[in-house]
Amino acid sequence: MNKTFRILKKIILYTFSILVLLSIVGYIYFYKLPKGPEITENVKIKNGQDSFVMYAYKQSERKSIKVWTYKPENWKNEDKIVFVMHGGGRNADDYLDAWIDIAKKNNLLIIAPEFENRFSKYTTNDYQEGNLFTFFGTKNPKEEWAYTVVENIFDHIKSINNITNENYDIFGHSAGGQFVHRMILLMPESRIRTAISANSGFYSLPKENLKFPYGVKNTGMDLKSDLQKSYKKRLIILLGELDNDPSLGTFRTTNLAMEQGAHRLERGTNFYNVNKELTNKNNWIFNWKIDTIKNVSHNYKKMSESSIEWINN
Repeated sequence: MNKTFRILKKIILYTFSILVLLSIVGYIYFYKLPKGPEITENVKIKNGQDSFVMYAYKQSERKSIKVWTYKPENWKNEDKIVFVMHGGGRNADDYLDAWIDIAKKNNLLIIAPEFENRFSKYTTNDYQEGNLFTFFGTKNPKEEWAYTVVENIFDHIKSINNITNENYDIFGHSAGGQFVHRMILLMPESRIRTAISANSGFYSLPKENLKFPYGVKNTGMDLKSDLQKSYKKRLIILLGELDNDPSLGTFRTTNLAMEQGAHRLERGTNFYNVNKELTNKNNWIFNWKIDTIKNVSHNYKKMSESSIEWINN
Protein backbone atom coordinates (compact mmCIF):
# COMPACT_ATOMS: atom_id res chain seq x y z
CA MET A 1 0.00 0.00 0.00
CA ASN A 2 2.82 2.39 0.93
CA LYS A 3 4.66 1.55 -2.28
CA THR A 4 1.55 2.27 -4.39
CA PHE A 5 1.10 5.58 -2.57
CA ARG A 6 4.73 6.57 -3.21
CA ILE A 7 4.42 5.76 -6.92
CA LEU A 8 1.19 7.72 -7.17
CA LYS A 9 2.78 10.65 -5.35
CA LYS A 10 5.70 10.67 -7.78
CA ILE A 11 3.39 10.56 -10.78
CA ILE A 12 1.40 13.54 -9.46
CA LEU A 13 4.60 15.45 -8.67
CA TYR A 14 6.09 14.79 -12.12
CA THR A 15 2.83 15.74 -13.85
CA PHE A 16 2.60 18.96 -11.87
CA SER A 17 6.24 19.81 -12.63
CA ILE A 18 5.71 19.25 -16.35
CA LEU A 19 2.60 21.45 -16.34
CA VAL A 20 4.47 24.24 -14.54
CA LEU A 21 7.38 23.95 -16.97
CA LEU A 22 5.05 24.06 -19.98
CA SER A 23 3.28 27.11 -18.53
CA ILE A 24 6.59 28.93 -18.05
CA VAL A 25 7.80 28.05 -21.55
CA GLY A 26 4.43 29.08 -23.01
CA TYR A 27 4.42 32.39 -21.18
CA ILE A 28 7.95 33.21 -22.36
CA TYR A 29 7.09 32.22 -25.95
CA PHE A 30 3.84 34.18 -26.12
CA TYR A 31 4.63 37.22 -23.99
CA LYS A 32 8.39 37.72 -23.73
CA LEU A 33 10.05 36.71 -27.00
CA PRO A 34 9.84 39.12 -29.98
CA LYS A 35 6.93 38.40 -32.31
CA GLY A 36 5.85 39.49 -35.75
CA PRO A 37 7.23 40.31 -39.21
CA GLU A 38 10.32 42.42 -39.86
CA ILE A 39 9.93 46.17 -39.45
CA THR A 40 9.86 48.13 -42.72
CA GLU A 41 11.29 51.55 -43.48
CA ASN A 42 9.17 54.54 -42.46
CA VAL A 43 7.92 55.87 -45.79
CA LYS A 44 4.71 57.56 -46.86
CA ILE A 45 1.75 55.41 -47.90
CA LYS A 46 1.71 54.96 -51.68
CA ASN A 47 -1.33 55.40 -53.87
CA GLY A 48 -3.13 52.13 -54.51
CA GLN A 49 -2.51 49.03 -52.42
CA ASP A 50 0.43 49.14 -50.03
CA SER A 51 1.59 47.75 -46.69
CA PHE A 52 4.09 48.42 -43.93
CA VAL A 53 5.24 46.83 -40.68
CA MET A 54 5.63 48.82 -37.45
CA TYR A 55 6.08 48.13 -33.76
CA ALA A 56 2.69 47.46 -32.19
CA TYR A 57 3.57 49.05 -28.84
CA LYS A 58 5.11 52.44 -28.19
CA GLN A 59 6.97 51.29 -25.08
CA SER A 60 8.34 48.02 -26.45
CA GLU A 61 9.85 46.46 -29.55
CA ARG A 62 8.63 43.01 -28.51
CA LYS A 63 5.79 42.85 -31.05
CA SER A 64 5.40 44.08 -34.63
CA ILE A 65 2.30 44.26 -36.80
CA LYS A 66 1.70 44.33 -40.54
CA VAL A 67 -0.70 46.98 -41.79
CA TRP A 68 -2.34 46.80 -45.21
CA THR A 69 -3.45 50.05 -46.87
CA TYR A 70 -5.32 51.36 -49.87
CA LYS A 71 -5.07 55.01 -50.88
CA PRO A 72 -7.07 56.49 -53.80
CA GLU A 73 -5.19 58.88 -56.07
CA ASN A 74 -7.42 61.79 -55.06
CA TRP A 75 -7.19 61.22 -51.32
CA LYS A 76 -5.71 64.17 -49.43
CA ASN A 77 -5.12 65.25 -45.87
CA GLU A 78 -8.36 65.57 -43.83
CA ASP A 79 -10.24 63.16 -46.12
CA LYS A 80 -11.70 60.19 -44.26
CA ILE A 81 -9.62 57.35 -42.83
CA VAL A 82 -11.29 53.98 -42.23
CA PHE A 83 -9.80 51.13 -40.20
CA VAL A 84 -11.03 47.73 -41.39
CA MET A 85 -10.79 44.92 -38.83
CA HIS A 86 -10.61 41.38 -40.19
CA GLY A 87 -12.47 38.33 -38.95
CA GLY A 88 -11.19 35.26 -37.13
CA GLY A 89 -9.29 34.13 -40.22
CA ARG A 90 -6.86 37.02 -39.63
CA ASN A 91 -7.06 37.72 -43.38
CA ALA A 92 -6.52 41.47 -43.42
CA ASP A 93 -5.47 41.45 -47.08
CA ASP A 94 -8.79 39.89 -48.13
CA TYR A 95 -10.71 42.49 -46.15
CA LEU A 96 -8.64 45.23 -47.78
CA ASP A 97 -9.56 43.85 -51.21
CA ALA A 98 -13.25 43.99 -50.26
CA TRP A 99 -12.88 47.71 -49.52
CA ILE A 100 -10.90 48.83 -52.59
CA ASP A 101 -13.90 49.64 -54.82
CA ILE A 102 -15.66 51.25 -51.87
CA ALA A 103 -12.56 53.37 -51.21
CA LYS A 104 -12.32 54.44 -54.85
CA LYS A 105 -15.96 55.52 -55.02
CA ASN A 106 -15.92 57.33 -51.67
CA ASN A 107 -12.31 58.55 -51.55
CA LEU A 108 -11.35 56.71 -48.35
CA LEU A 109 -7.91 55.85 -47.00
CA ILE A 110 -8.26 52.22 -45.82
CA ILE A 111 -6.09 50.89 -43.00
CA ALA A 112 -6.32 47.13 -42.37
CA PRO A 113 -4.15 45.86 -39.47
CA GLU A 114 -3.27 42.17 -39.48
CA PHE A 115 -3.34 40.62 -36.00
CA GLU A 116 -1.39 37.57 -37.03
CA ASN A 117 -1.26 34.57 -34.69
CA ARG A 118 -0.38 31.03 -35.76
CA PHE A 119 -2.45 29.74 -32.85
CA SER A 120 -5.54 31.81 -33.71
CA LYS A 121 -7.68 28.68 -34.06
CA TYR A 122 -7.16 28.00 -30.36
CA THR A 123 -7.13 31.44 -28.77
CA THR A 124 -9.16 34.61 -29.20
CA ASN A 125 -7.92 36.70 -26.27
CA ASP A 126 -5.18 38.46 -28.28
CA TYR A 127 -7.48 39.96 -30.92
CA GLN A 128 -11.26 40.10 -30.65
CA GLU A 129 -11.05 40.15 -26.87
CA GLY A 130 -8.60 43.03 -26.99
CA ASN A 131 -5.53 41.41 -25.39
CA LEU A 132 -6.70 42.64 -21.97
CA PHE A 133 -5.58 39.34 -20.48
CA THR A 134 -2.91 36.80 -21.32
CA PHE A 135 -3.82 33.25 -22.29
CA PHE A 136 -3.07 32.37 -18.65
CA GLY A 137 -5.54 34.91 -17.28
CA THR A 138 -3.14 37.55 -15.99
CA LYS A 139 -3.77 41.19 -16.90
CA ASN A 140 -1.87 42.93 -19.68
CA PRO A 141 -1.04 46.63 -19.32
CA LYS A 142 -3.32 48.96 -21.27
CA GLU A 143 -0.35 49.94 -23.47
CA GLU A 144 -0.48 46.39 -24.88
CA TRP A 145 -4.22 46.16 -25.48
CA ALA A 146 -5.11 45.43 -29.10
CA TYR A 147 -7.27 48.57 -29.04
CA THR A 148 -4.23 50.65 -28.11
CA VAL A 149 -2.44 49.17 -31.13
CA VAL A 150 -5.08 50.71 -33.42
CA GLU A 151 -4.51 54.10 -31.80
CA ASN A 152 -0.74 53.61 -32.22
CA ILE A 153 -1.19 52.84 -35.93
CA PHE A 154 -3.25 56.01 -36.31
CA ASP A 155 -0.48 58.07 -34.66
CA HIS A 156 2.11 56.39 -36.87
CA ILE A 157 0.38 57.12 -40.18
CA LYS A 158 -0.37 60.70 -39.07
CA SER A 159 3.30 61.27 -38.26
CA ILE A 160 4.86 59.61 -41.31
CA ASN A 161 2.34 61.02 -43.81
CA ASN A 162 1.91 64.52 -42.34
CA ILE A 163 -1.79 63.87 -41.73
CA THR A 164 -3.73 66.18 -39.41
CA ASN A 165 -6.97 64.17 -39.13
CA GLU A 166 -8.22 64.13 -35.55
CA ASN A 167 -10.38 61.02 -35.88
CA TYR A 168 -11.03 57.91 -37.93
CA ASP A 169 -13.88 55.50 -38.65
CA ILE A 170 -13.68 51.78 -37.97
CA PHE A 171 -15.47 48.73 -39.40
CA GLY A 172 -15.19 45.15 -38.19
CA HIS A 173 -16.98 41.98 -39.23
CA SER A 174 -17.49 38.79 -37.19
CA ALA A 175 -14.42 38.61 -34.91
CA GLY A 176 -13.67 42.13 -36.11
CA GLY A 177 -17.16 43.15 -35.02
CA GLN A 178 -16.37 41.79 -31.57
CA PHE A 179 -13.18 43.84 -31.59
CA VAL A 180 -15.02 47.05 -32.53
CA HIS A 181 -17.84 46.92 -29.99
CA ARG A 182 -15.43 46.03 -27.17
CA MET A 183 -13.14 48.89 -28.17
CA ILE A 184 -16.06 51.31 -27.85
CA LEU A 185 -16.95 49.84 -24.45
CA LEU A 186 -13.46 49.67 -23.01
CA MET A 187 -11.66 52.55 -24.72
CA PRO A 188 -14.23 55.33 -25.23
CA GLU A 189 -11.41 57.87 -25.24
CA SER A 190 -10.28 56.49 -28.63
CA ARG A 191 -10.43 58.88 -31.57
CA ILE A 192 -13.17 56.92 -33.36
CA ARG A 193 -15.85 58.98 -35.11
CA THR A 194 -18.12 56.19 -36.34
CA ALA A 195 -17.71 52.55 -35.29
CA ILE A 196 -19.47 49.72 -37.12
CA SER A 197 -19.70 46.32 -35.46
CA ALA A 198 -21.00 43.85 -38.05
CA ASN A 199 -22.28 40.31 -37.38
CA SER A 200 -20.42 39.72 -34.12
CA GLY A 201 -20.45 36.16 -32.83
CA PHE A 202 -21.15 37.22 -29.25
CA TYR A 203 -20.91 40.35 -27.11
CA SER A 204 -19.59 41.79 -23.87
CA LEU A 205 -22.66 42.82 -21.90
CA PRO A 206 -22.68 45.83 -19.55
CA LYS A 207 -22.65 43.61 -16.47
CA GLU A 208 -19.89 44.08 -13.90
CA ASN A 209 -20.72 40.80 -12.13
CA LEU A 210 -20.21 38.79 -15.34
CA LYS A 211 -16.67 37.77 -16.24
CA PHE A 212 -15.09 39.18 -19.40
CA PRO A 213 -15.52 38.62 -22.34
CA TYR A 214 -19.24 37.92 -21.65
CA GLY A 215 -19.43 40.86 -19.23
CA VAL A 216 -16.97 43.51 -18.05
CA LYS A 217 -15.90 42.04 -14.72
CA ASN A 218 -12.16 42.52 -13.96
CA THR A 219 -11.71 44.96 -16.88
CA GLY A 220 -11.51 47.97 -14.58
CA MET A 221 -14.54 49.51 -16.25
CA ASP A 222 -16.78 51.73 -14.12
CA LEU A 223 -20.34 51.23 -15.36
CA LYS A 224 -21.56 54.55 -13.97
CA SER A 225 -18.93 56.77 -15.57
CA ASP A 226 -17.08 54.85 -18.30
CA LEU A 227 -20.23 53.39 -19.81
CA GLN A 228 -21.76 56.82 -20.28
CA LYS A 229 -18.67 57.82 -22.27
CA SER A 230 -19.08 54.70 -24.41
CA TYR A 231 -22.73 55.50 -25.10
CA LYS A 232 -21.77 58.95 -26.33
CA LYS A 233 -19.66 57.37 -29.07
CA ARG A 234 -21.32 56.58 -32.41
CA LEU A 235 -21.59 52.79 -32.62
CA ILE A 236 -23.62 51.01 -35.32
CA ILE A 237 -24.66 47.41 -34.64
CA LEU A 238 -24.87 46.16 -38.24
CA LEU A 239 -26.65 42.83 -38.67
CA GLY A 240 -27.38 40.59 -41.62
CA GLU A 241 -31.05 39.66 -41.85
CA LEU A 242 -30.08 36.12 -42.87
CA ASP A 243 -27.24 35.71 -40.36
CA ASN A 244 -29.40 33.32 -38.38
CA ASP A 245 -27.53 30.10 -39.19
CA PRO A 246 -25.08 29.07 -36.42
CA SER A 247 -23.21 26.80 -38.84
CA LEU A 248 -21.83 29.81 -40.73
CA GLY A 249 -18.29 30.67 -39.67
CA THR A 250 -17.01 30.03 -36.15
CA PHE A 251 -19.89 30.29 -33.69
CA ARG A 252 -19.40 30.12 -29.93
CA THR A 253 -21.83 27.75 -28.20
CA THR A 254 -20.82 27.99 -24.54
CA ASN A 255 -23.68 28.34 -22.05
CA LEU A 256 -23.00 32.06 -21.51
CA ALA A 257 -22.84 32.68 -25.26
CA MET A 258 -26.07 30.79 -25.91
CA GLU A 259 -27.82 32.89 -23.27
CA GLN A 260 -27.27 35.87 -25.61
CA GLY A 261 -29.23 34.22 -28.42
CA ALA A 262 -29.42 31.24 -30.75
CA HIS A 263 -27.65 32.98 -33.63
CA ARG A 264 -25.80 36.19 -34.50
CA LEU A 265 -28.86 38.14 -35.57
CA GLU A 266 -30.59 37.45 -32.27
CA ARG A 267 -27.46 38.13 -30.21
CA GLY A 268 -26.84 41.47 -31.89
CA THR A 269 -30.44 42.55 -31.43
CA ASN A 270 -30.42 41.53 -27.77
CA PHE A 271 -27.11 43.33 -27.16
CA TYR A 272 -28.47 46.56 -28.57
CA ASN A 273 -31.71 46.28 -26.59
CA VAL A 274 -29.92 45.59 -23.29
CA ASN A 275 -27.84 48.74 -23.70
CA LYS A 276 -30.78 50.79 -24.91
CA GLU A 277 -32.86 49.77 -21.88
CA LEU A 278 -29.99 50.66 -19.54
CA THR A 279 -29.67 54.15 -20.99
CA ASN A 280 -33.44 54.68 -20.83
CA LYS A 281 -33.45 53.61 -17.19
CA ASN A 282 -30.67 56.06 -16.28
CA ASN A 283 -31.66 58.82 -18.71
CA TRP A 284 -28.23 58.71 -20.36
CA ILE A 285 -27.26 59.94 -23.83
CA PHE A 286 -27.29 57.02 -26.28
CA ASN A 287 -25.68 57.46 -29.70
CA TRP A 288 -25.76 53.80 -30.72
CA LYS A 289 -27.87 52.61 -33.64
CA ILE A 290 -28.92 49.22 -34.99
CA ASP A 291 -29.30 48.46 -38.68
CA THR A 292 -30.38 45.15 -40.20
CA ILE A 293 -29.35 44.57 -43.83
CA LYS A 294 -31.93 42.66 -45.86
CA ASN A 295 -31.02 39.47 -47.74
CA VAL A 296 -27.47 39.33 -46.30
CA SER A 297 -26.04 36.55 -44.15
CA HIS A 298 -22.53 36.16 -42.68
CA ASN A 299 -20.81 37.91 -45.57
CA TYR A 300 -18.09 40.48 -44.86
CA LYS A 301 -18.05 41.80 -48.43
CA LYS A 302 -21.75 42.65 -48.54
CA MET A 303 -21.68 43.99 -44.98
CA SER A 304 -18.75 46.21 -45.95
CA GLU A 305 -20.74 47.61 -48.87
CA SER A 306 -23.71 48.28 -46.58
CA SER A 307 -21.61 50.11 -44.01
CA ILE A 308 -20.61 53.01 -46.24
CA GLU A 309 -23.83 54.99 -45.73
CA TRP A 310 -23.04 55.19 -42.02
CA ILE A 311 -19.48 56.32 -42.68
CA ASN A 312 -20.63 58.97 -45.13
CA ASN A 313 -23.26 60.37 -42.74
